[in-house]
Amino acid sequence: MPNATVLVVDDEPLIRWSLVNRLREEGYRTLEAGTASDAVAQHRDGADLVLLDFALPDANGLAVLKQIKDTDPDTLVIMLTANTEVGTAVDAMKGGAFHYANKPFDLDEVLLLVEKALETTQLRREVRVLRARNAQPYGLSSIVGESAPIKAVRALLEKIGVSPASTVLLTGESGTGKDLAAKVLHYSSGRASKPFMNITCSALPETLLESELFGHERGAFTGADRQKRGLIESADGGTVFLDEIGEMVPLLQAKLLRFLEEKSFKRVGGVQDLKIDVRVIAATNRSLQEEVKKGRFREDLFYRLNVMAVELPPLRGRKGDVAMLVDHYVDLFNTEFRKKIRGVAPAAMAALQAYPWRGNVRELRNAVERAMLLAEGNELNESHFPMLSASEGELSTAMGLPGEGINLEALERSLVVQALERSGWNQTKAATLLGLNRDQIRYRIEKFDLHKPS
Repeated sequence: MPNATVLVVDDEPLIRWSLVNRLREEGYRTLEAGTASDAVAQHRDGADLVLLDFALPDANGLAVLKQIKDTDPDTLVIMLTANTEVGTAVDAMKGGAFHYANKPFDLDEVLLLVEKALETTQLRREVRVLRARNAQPYGLSSIVGESAPIKAVRALLEKIGVSPASTVLLTGESGTGKDLAAKVLHYSSGRASKPFMNITCSALPETLLESELFGHERGAFTGADRQKRGLIESADGGTVFLDEIGEMVPLLQAKLLRFLEEKSFKRVGGVQDLKIDVRVIAATNRSLQEEVKKGRFREDLFYRLNVMAVELPPLRGRKGDVAMLVDHYVDLFNTEFRKKIRGVAPAAMAALQAYPWRGNVRELRNAVERAMLLAEGNELNESHFPMLSASEGELSTAMGLPGEGINLEALERSLVVQALERSGWNQTKAATLLGLNRDQIRYRIEKFDLHKPS
């Protein structure tokens, strides 16, 4: 560490002089103290490392070590002692000393210890900076909006973040920001310095998902040529985010339930129970209550996950936040794309606020990103947002409600069937025709129990 400050504490002036002079020759700044009280006072002025004599005239070195660690746990201390008993060294290490050196000592050996200790201090500081940088985008302020629903969500996330709750269930439509909410919970909790592991339950086959979550032993299955730690084990002390939990197969649901109840699990092919401390955050855009009724999701697991539940509101339910979100993403992409867009024209902003946003915040972000990439002036207008121009096949948002009313479920089912038939049962194309994403169209296919004609 350049310009590091080392505090030398010893009641023998000759030893202090020799250490201080050698340290200065190596480019370190130095402080000196001959008593315990002076050492504590000098440490408050700031020191990266302390060379601390075990026997001081007014106190035991271990007592000084404790005071230094209480003031700043990150300060590293090297004990200097003429006592060669093993117990002395053990007590020093238990008290938090980085290392110790026996008197009479070799100055070169002490300098080597100093160098190693300061390298450790530098690494700790770098890790702290990196963690703070990683956490910065995921503070509570990253959930943009001032509407009543989003304020309630922020307040609830803040309470849950600092709570000891081990399971959290995030619900809401696709694109409402469940993944962001999970990261906010992690980085606002005492687990922020530990890992955040994210896995999408629908992205992997059943056998691979179990191995990814719980790990496996060597020889557990074909191709398992070595032991593997799972995400849950790797996240010890931190958070595991299980996205699309409704897609998890029943066998894994049972194993996850056991882990949540007992805080232990076995690797695939293993016999030893492993105890792990993690917070599990699950997310779904499905109604798990409906999945329970249909026998596709375990009722006991649902109740275990639903202890702390947070529902993310759809964007159409907080239209007042659209302008804030648009401005937020304009600022974000101005930085990312090195542009100088001042904002959105009033007419375009009014149209954006009236737009239904079926894909919620994710769709809005994508729309602003596309507009920013294509914009050449310093203001975004309606031409930069193609979705604002109704396509030929799109129903008018001004379509009136018949006087005798309408069966909304039947209308929705009819539109889904028409989209599937027109696209040849290509779910992605059908979703596009309806302004949905693939998850949303799959949900409706299952909801209406639709089957492709043979």
